[in-house]
Amino acid sequence: MYVGTLSFDLLLGDVHSLKEKRSLVRPIVAELQRKYAVSVAETGNQDLHRRAEIGLAMVSGDTAHLTDVLDRCERLVAGRPEVELLSVRRRLHNDED
Repeated sequence: MYVGTLSFDLLLGDVHSLKEKRSLVRPIVAELQRKYAVSVAETGNQDLHRRAEIGLAMVSGDTAHLTDVLDRCERLVAGRPEVELLSVRRRLHNDED
């Protein structure tokens, strides 16, 4: 069993309230869940208007499949024009860790 995680640090565009921030972050979270069947949530910077942290996790029996899905998730977030991807942290764990 393998577990892969991604942590995205995002800079949001012209956002002036937490409500506007939610309107940008929620569709990204929903699309990742729908397209790739991963567990994903806003995990940090909830009190900042222009910054967001999104955490994502996936479990798989195959590292190649896990890496492929994580790569696709990263490309989806990086390709969103309304956010700037500042950094991504990726971790892979197996059941022997």
